[in-house]
Amino acid sequence: MSTSNSSKRTTKRKISDIFLLQKSWFRKTVKAVWILFFAFIVGFPLYILAVQSNFLGLFGEMPSLKAIENPENDLSSELISADGVSLGKYFTLNRTQVSYDQLSPHLVNTLLYSEDHRFYDHSGMDFWAYIRVAWGLVTFNSAGGGSTITQQLAKNLFTQNAELGLDGSIAKLGKYPRRIVQKTKEWIISVNLEKNFTKEEIIAMYLNTAPFGYNTYGIKVASQTYFDKEPDSLNIQESAVLVGMLQAITRFNPVSNPKNSLSKRNEVLAKLYRHQYIATREAYDSIRNLPIELRYKAQDHNEGLATYFRNVLRTYLMAWCKEHGYDLWESGLKIYTTIDSRMQKFAEDAMTEHMAKLQAEFEAQWKLRGTNPWTDPDTRQEIKGFLEKKIKTTDIYKSLVEKYGEGNDSVKIVLNTKKPMRVFSYKGEKDTLFSFMDSLRYYNWFLQSGMMSMDPETGAIKAWVGGVSHKYFKFDHVKQGTRQAGSTFKPFVYGKAIEEGFSPCFELYDISPTIKVSGTTWNPKNSQEPYFGSGQKVSLRLAMAQSLNSVTAQLIAKLGPNNVVSFARNLGIKSPLDPVMSLALGTSDVTLYEMVAAYCSFVNQGIYVEPYYITRIEDKNGNVLENFVPKTKQAMDEKTAYKMVYMLQGGVELEGGTSRGLSYVLKTDNEIGGKTGTTDDASDGWYMGITHNLVSGVWVGGDTRNIHFPTWSFGAGSKSARPIWDKYMVKVYEHPEVGYGKGKFKRPASGLDMTLDCDQYASSDSTQVVEPTEMTFDDN
Repeated sequence: MSTSNSSKRTTKRKISDIFLLQKSWFRKTVKAVWILFFAFIVGFPLYILAVQSNFLGLFGEMPSLKAIENPENDLSSELISADGVSLGKYFTLNRTQVSYDQLSPHLVNTLLYSEDHRFYDHSGMDFWAYIRVAWGLVTFNSAGGGSTITQQLAKNLFTQNAELGLDGSIAKLGKYPRRIVQKTKEWIISVNLEKNFTKEEIIAMYLNTAPFGYNTYGIKVASQTYFDKEPDSLNIQESAVLVGMLQAITRFNPVSNPKNSLSKRNEVLAKLYRHQYIATREAYDSIRNLPIELRYKAQDHNEGLATYFRNVLRTYLMAWCKEHGYDLWESGLKIYTTIDSRMQKFAEDAMTEHMAKLQAEFEAQWKLRGTNPWTDPDTRQEIKGFLEKKIKTTDIYKSLVEKYGEGNDSVKIVLNTKKPMRVFSYKGEKDTLFSFMDSLRYYNWFLQSGMMSMDPETGAIKAWVGGVSHKYFKFDHVKQGTRQAGSTFKPFVYGKAIEEGFSPCFELYDISPTIKVSGTTWNPKNSQEPYFGSGQKVSLRLAMAQSLNSVTAQLIAKLGPNNVVSFARNLGIKSPLDPVMSLALGTSDVTLYEMVAAYCSFVNQGIYVEPYYITRIEDKNGNVLENFVPKTKQAMDEKTAYKMVYMLQGGVELEGGTSRGLSYVLKTDNEIGGKTGTTDDASDGWYMGITHNLVSGVWVGGDTRNIHFPTWSFGAGSKSARPIWDKYMVKVYEHPEVGYGKGKFKRPASGLDMTLDCDQYASSDSTQVVEPTEMTFDDN
């Protein structure tokens, strides 16, 4: 009995102990729950407040309320043509903003259903998504991220910025503390963004800030880069490709990883089908079986229209931005230019078409001679050591010398070691094995060219082509390069003569004069037989039309070189001009830019208009920062100007004129003037052409003066440069919508003070003829 009672007491004690233990555990659990509850209720807000205020500098600065209300992101500045086409951009991050209304509905819905289908139901944070993520972590079955579109926008705008995001002490402790701080800031900023912006604004802002690879930022640039269309034109499958890239830019990039991109696109399409945005299974199957049809074109400074123009303009714009407190690369400026994108393309196409053919002939003729085109102009023999001297001016040579030392054999070895290289050709880029010396030799065989087209009345530059390929030849031959003008300088001599009262019908003998210059004599020859002149009387108009050196030399001797220099200066020639007799034949270096503007003065009734290429600059919000107006001045009277137009027309109209070979379609029902130019050493070919509303100039030659045409006639401006002008003008006239049609030159409003009909002048009139006995002049 006692044993039984003892057993019962023991059992009761055990039950009591278990009960007490359970009671103790329950109390502890309840206590812990309350502690956690109060810690969350009190501690979490305190933590949020601490992060928001950067307590003790532990968490890093938060963006200000003003910054959140007016978020800034780097925006590329854009060049816009006169006809509203984007010519290119200046950027660190290639980004251009669009509004919500400029987004395709397919794009918006694809984004929402794929990334945040409860977007319109939350205020920046999706707690159901957080539960899904937590459950995925517990079950080791990840079901995607939990960030909302608003959080991703916050990340793009602020928390990836070191200054505003993650520079606090706690964030520097390691990956996980940093991640916690970042997420907290995303939450805080997301709530503030939701307070300050509509849902539609948030969608647009997010797509404007999203990166898409290959230095492509924002949906506008992405849609242009990958599909060559605007964001409002994206279809469902294109939208799915771009939205799919948001999760992993490189992994799902359609250019570098097309299979992954296709798989991801179809995964996004499946979400659209599950959410019934794609209504039927048939429609879904039809779309998912389509290939990705890319029209990829990277946007960089070597691609697109007017690449040389953009590069030259950059220097001016950087100075303008510095003066006015803007950043060209990040301020999102809109720079409106005078360039017409259609005319720019006509000019680029005309140059490519002709230069490809000319280059082939150039190479063929030099190879027949068995020599390289870098030759001595006097002996016509190849310049020995030309490449070896030129390589020493390159950056690669200087870096090798710095690394190995001057004269070290390693320098020569590296320069002559072949490696895979992609090079330029008119048939498209080609891959080859070249050493640095091979590359230098290859590129010095290429002829170069420059072209500029300008409205003579407004001064607006309509086309600017600085070379044959900006990617491979960076030097601009419109404004940067200066070369001898050859016979295209002669109109300044004749212009001064006309200004002094000479008539276009005034006659001189076609005889090479003997001009005493500083104790020596100069006997300029004509460029073609008879070299010392025909001995016949010729009018000034015919002499300029046939580009006779003999007559031009006589004129400058009469006028004086300094007076010719002054006349050219009035027409905007700013390059140094040597006031010597040979200036008449174009021996001083000038730019194509100056020459085109100067010829415009003839067409524009004697008014010189300084070339201009920017009409206005706006900030990213469309506020006009500056309007640009060209400067003008009266360079000569309108009568002199029109007589010079008449003189230039002689090249087209008179027998033997150097512009007679222009296409018949150009001359029909039209008035044209023109002047060819070729330097004595056959290294430069020029053509200047004028119409009543467009003046254009072309230069062709080697990259250096040591590169020569095979013969003088091969490099003559009529063969090397004039065909580019001809092709360009044919294209312009084939497209009347550009606004530069055929027509007649303006006549002086006050009439002429002499007749231009040379037949009315009696050849026996001694005042109109200079006898051969007057052929000797002294420069003093």
